[in-house]
Amino acid sequence: MSLKANCWDYKKCNKELRNNCPAYPNAGRVCFVVEGTRCDGQFHGPYAQKINDCRGCRFYKDIVLSEPPKLARAGRD
Repeated sequence: MSLKANCWDYKKCNKELRNNCPAYPNAGRVCFVVEGTRCDGQFHGPYAQKINDCRGCRFYKDIVLSEPPKLARAGRD
């Protein structure tokens, strides 16, 4: 699987689950910060309540943590 995969592709979500998830279609790379995602068929609330579950997720471990952090460009323009 490509390291640029979205969560719904990586987790092989069916069309109904994907289309009813607030991370779809624009937040598939940052689903862990989106409130109300439907991961593995379960509702997940706000970031503070779900981040521990996300840290155990294969997508989070394999994809999100493998990407280099983006550094702020403040004061460089």
